[in-house]
Amino acid sequence: MRSFFATIASRLRRDQRGATAVEYGIMVSLIAVVIIVAVTMLGGTLKETFNSVQCSVKGGTYTAAAAGSPAGTAGSCSKP
Repeated sequence: MRSFFATIASRLRRDQRGATAVEYGIMVSLIAVVIIVAVTMLGGTLKETFNSVQCSVKGGTYTAAAAGSPAGTAGSCSKP
């Protein structure tokens, strides 16, 4: 009977599939949090960059919004 419990205990110590799945879950959730924070912090800057590129492709000149302007105010694109 003692050897039976010893073999079960040794099998349980070797089997770490559940622990590995939990570790991967934690890692994926931390990566998701980092991506969300990065997009939130860089969102406005990226929007301005894409607006500038879009204006340049159209052949215009992009003027960024003033620093003190209300949130959501975009720059303007003017064609020469």
